[in-house]
Amino acid sequence: MASETQRRIPSPYDEPGVIEFAADEEVLNVLSPRQLMVRRFLKSRLAVLGLVILLVMYTSVIFADFIAPYSPTHRFSKFIHTPPRTIHLFDAEGNWRGPFVYGLEAEVDRVNFQRIFVEDTERIYPIRLFVRGDPYRLWGLIDTDLHLFGVPEVEPEDMGPLYLLGADHFGRDLFSRIVMGGRISLTIGLVGIAISLLIGLVLGGLSGLYGGIVDSVIQRLIEFIRSMPTIPLWMALAAALPPNLPQVQMYFGITIILSFVGWTTLARVIRGKFLQLRSEDFVLAARQAGASELYLIRSHLIPSFMSYILVYLTLAIPGMILGETALSFLGLGLTAPTISWGVLLRDSQDLQAIALHSWILTPALFVVITVLAFNFVGDGLRDAADPYSVREG
Repeated sequence: MASETQRRIPSPYDEPGVIEFAADEEVLNVLSPRQLMVRRFLKSRLAVLGLVILLVMYTSVIFADFIAPYSPTHRFSKFIHTPPRTIHLFDAEGNWRGPFVYGLEAEVDRVNFQRIFVEDTERIYPIRLFVRGDPYRLWGLIDTDLHLFGVPEVEPEDMGPLYLLGADHFGRDLFSRIVMGGRISLTIGLVGIAISLLIGLVLGGLSGLYGGIVDSVIQRLIEFIRSMPTIPLWMALAAALPPNLPQVQMYFGITIILSFVGWTTLARVIRGKFLQLRSEDFVLAARQAGASELYLIRSHLIPSFMSYILVYLTLAIPGMILGETALSFLGLGLTAPTISWGVLLRDSQDLQAIALHSWILTPALFVVITVLAFNFVGDGLRDAADPYSVREG
């Protein structure tokens, strides 16, 4: 007797793909809506790629002090505006050495009258993992000087700093400053969107659930805010902050400013969802059973469009990041010595500096990659949450 798990041998009269479709249908019938959403999300290669990039970004933010090879304020005065270093695997004679850098010597280009840096192939410095370097306090709790990579037991002034992405006009390691600056630029989006989500859910829910004068007041407020140009409004609100505020308070001030504008779109959508769902049978049945308004909102209405909220979050966070970057770039947001990607990009306002030292634009590349990654994840979530979309693996 054949085993029950043995698969039927396809007949020549079977239509192509019928058996495979039936098997897939049986699998889908036993999956929960959340599992179906995950399954559809994983079929989007761009969405998965964006999710991996974001995981790497936020992991580097958590361990920024450990990943950065130098302190972001460490200045190497002899190596100002050093271009990105080349990591070698083979020496000048073609022998395998593993990852290493050559020594660095400063010379003067007598044609263009500029200082240039030349590698000294006679001096080889191997790059190792888990080396000692500048001291720091990990998460503000653990005092250590262990870094992810570096050149052990060699002073940077002797060999030249690693400078994976080059140095700025003070001789500070740009890679270390970008990693450290991501702590503000990446988290300001999460904090800002959390505040926008809270305001949008409350005001949008009240507007859609009660209607009447409450709906009219909230909708007029939304129309008034949306009628203002976004960038000038941000600039005006940011300029209203006292210039002598501590940087931590300035950070939260910028976050609140970005949230003040970002909640209007979500509130309008939530109002429409509430108007659509408040007359549905399951809501009326719950109300007749004695459910409170808070219970209806928490247990019935919000879960009904949670997929949209997830998509909105992933697509709105890049707007918060770009807003902070723009304000800091214009000098109306965070300022030095606080480090963010917008603060780092202020060095690129000089066109002559960009022409001579193009690597100072590298923070902009991280902004672009982060925004694209969030957009990829948002598109993947939108398609996964839509039961009528078809995605091919």
